[in-house]
Amino acid sequence: MKTNAKITIDCVRPSEHTVNPYLFGHFVEDIRDHMEAMLAFPLKDMDFESETESKTAVSGSWRAYTNGRNTRYAMEAPAPKHSGRAQRIRILSDDEAYAGITQITSLQGPKDYAVRMVARASIELRYLMIEAVDRRTEETLGQLRVELSSHNWQEYQGQLSITRACADAEIRVYIPAGHPRWVDHVSTGMLWIDHVSMLPVDSIAMVKREVVDMTRELNAGMMRLAGNYISAYHWEHGIGPVLERPVMYNEAWGGWTSKYFGTDEFIRFCRELRVEPLICVNDGSGTPVEAAQWIEYCNGSVDTPMGALRAKNGSPEPYDVRYWEIGNEVWGQWQVGTCTADRFAERTISFAKAMKEADDSIVLLACGHYDQDWNQTVLDLAGEYMDYLTLHLYHGYGPFGMNRDTPAEDRYKAIASYPEWTRHYIRQTTELIRSQSKHSHVKLAITEYNTMYYPNTVRKGLPNEHTLGAAVANAANLNEMIRCSDMVHIGSFSDLVNGWLGGCIRVGDYYADQYCGKEPGWSGLPLEIYGTPTYEVLKLYANRDIRRILPVKAECGTFSVSSHKKTPVELDALPDLDIVAGTNDDGSVITLLIVNRSLGEVRAELELQAFEASGETTVYEITGNFYDDINSVFQPEQIKCKEYGVSAEELQRGYALRPSSIYALEFRAKPESGGVE
Repeated sequence: MKTNAKITIDCVRPSEHTVNPYLFGHFVEDIRDHMEAMLAFPLKDMDFESETESKTAVSGSWRAYTNGRNTRYAMEAPAPKHSGRAQRIRILSDDEAYAGITQITSLQGPKDYAVRMVARASIELRYLMIEAVDRRTEETLGQLRVELSSHNWQEYQGQLSITRACADAEIRVYIPAGHPRWVDHVSTGMLWIDHVSMLPVDSIAMVKREVVDMTRELNAGMMRLAGNYISAYHWEHGIGPVLERPVMYNEAWGGWTSKYFGTDEFIRFCRELRVEPLICVNDGSGTPVEAAQWIEYCNGSVDTPMGALRAKNGSPEPYDVRYWEIGNEVWGQWQVGTCTADRFAERTISFAKAMKEADDSIVLLACGHYDQDWNQTVLDLAGEYMDYLTLHLYHGYGPFGMNRDTPAEDRYKAIASYPEWTRHYIRQTTELIRSQSKHSHVKLAITEYNTMYYPNTVRKGLPNEHTLGAAVANAANLNEMIRCSDMVHIGSFSDLVNGWLGGCIRVGDYYADQYCGKEPGWSGLPLEIYGTPTYEVLKLYANRDIRRILPVKAECGTFSVSSHKKTPVELDALPDLDIVAGTNDDGSVITLLIVNRSLGEVRAELELQAFEASGETTVYEITGNFYDDINSVFQPEQIKCKEYGVSAEELQRGYALRPSSIYALEFRAKPESGGVE
C-alpha cells in the first residue's frame, strides 16, 4: 500500500536551546558477556579463578593437556598479592610425557599477541612452551618458548605471533615431552601457573581495536559506566596493577566482575574516543565516603591521598570527570540496596554532600523512575541536591499484553509506538520537575533505553532487538528525545557491546542473554564483529550537524496499535512518519530525520520555508526488505546506511520512503543565499 504525505519545515524559528551531544551517548556494563566481548583477551580464567568443570582439578575454561599416566593437577593459593588461584601440575619424569593445560579459543591473525605469565617451577624444569594450534588440522599457528628461571614466583613476558586467523584454535601451555628428563624425587617435575594472558598488541585500553574503531564512528558524546552490578562494585578493587586486583563475584549477573576494566581503563577508553565519561557510584552497598574517594581519585590533585594513588598508578594529571550518577534502578527488586523513594532521597542527600565536598564542580544525576510517585518523593526531599533526574526506558510487548503468539504485524506496530511512550513519561516527569521552584532547575537524563521484546527469558534464535524493526523503534525514540532536548540532555543506549539485550556492536554469534540459546561459536564465525541495524541508526544520528531544532509539520497517514491492555497513551491514530528537523549553528544546513513506521511506502512532498537549498540534497537511508531483517555473522552488512544524492526536482515531485525505514536528508544552502532567510 502506498500513501502520500506532505512535510513542511519552518526554517526561520530555530529553538532557543541547543541539542546536547551527550544525547547520543552509550553505556558499558559488566553484564553477561559484555566485557568478555569488548575486551581483547582471547583467553578466559586467566587467573584460574573459576571452579573446575571436570573431574580433574583444572580451573574453569582450562583443561588438562597431558599424555602422562601419572600427571597430577591441583588448585592452590596464588602468588603473593595476586588474586584468583594457582594451577599446580605434577609431572612424572618416567612417563616421558608432555603435561600442561589447554584452552579452546578463537584467534585473529596474522597478529602479534603480548603474552604475560606468572609461574614458578621446580629447579629441573628449564622451559615450557606456549603454543597455538588449529584444533581441526593440528597446524601450528604460533609458538613461544619461555625459559623458566626461578623456583620462586616470577613474571614472564613474550610475544606470540599468530600466522593466520583461526575460529577453532587451542592454546597449550605445557612442558614438552622432549624436555630433558630428571630423576623423580622430592619436589621434582612441579609447575605452578598463577596467570596466563594474551593481548593483541594493537588493542587499546585492553579493548579490541575493532570495537574501538566502531565505537569511534558512533561519535557518542558521552560514555556511561553503570548498571545493576555497580551497586555491589567497589571501585578500589579495580585500580592498580591488574594482577593484584582482587577477583570479585558479580553479584548482579553471576560469574566474575572484570578486574581488567577498572576506572583507569574506562577513562583511557573515553579519552581515546574523545567522549565525556559518566560514572555511577555504588549507593547500594557502598558509602558516601567511598563515592567521595572515587571522585578524588579521578579529579583530585597529586596532593590529595586519592590523587596521589592515581599518580602512583600511572596518571598524575587529574581525569576531571564531571558527571556522576547516584543510584542505578534503586527502585527495582533486582538491585543490591533496593529501597523506598524516601530512603533513596536520604541517601542521595548524604552522597551528594560528600561528593560535592570532594569536588564542588561536579554535575550530579540521581535515580528517577517512570513511576511518578517515586519521582515526586525524590524531588520533594532531595531535588535541590541534584542536577539531573534519570529515566530508564525499555519498550516491549509487556504493556500491550502481547507475546510471541501475537501476529507479527501487531507486534511490529507496538514496538514502533516507542516514542509515544517516551513522550508520555518525559511530559509527566517534566511537569513534576517544574511544579516547584526548589527543583525546577533539574533536567532529564535517559541513561538507559532500548527495545525490550517479551518474553525475554526464552530465546528461540536471534532476539528481536537486532532487527530493522528495532532500529525503526529506536530511531523514532531518538526523534522524541531530540524534540524534548530542552529537558533531555543525556541519553545512553543499552548496551554498547553484546551484553543483556541488544548491544549495538556485536562480537561473535552469542546473541541470547538469558537462559536458552546456542553455545558461542556454533556458527563457525566467532571472530565476526559487526553493527546491528540500530548501530547504523545511532551512527547516523550522532554524526548529523543538528544544534537547534526547527518546527516541522507532517500531513500523513496513521496506524493504530491493538493493545490487549489499557495503556496510558492513546494508540488509535499514530502518524506513519515520525519526524524531527534541525539546523546547524549558522543555519547553512537543514537536516530532516524521518522514520517511516508504516508497513507501506510513503511518497512525501517536502517544503522548506524561507530556505533556498542547493541543487542536490544528500540522503542517508537505512532500509531492508522486511522489518524482521537482521545483520548476523552470516550477513553482517545486510542492513547498512546508504548515502546518495537527490535532485531538488525529485524531492518536489514527492520522494518515496520505503516501509519500516529511516532517513536523514541534508539540505545545504546555496552559497549566495547564506542559509535561512
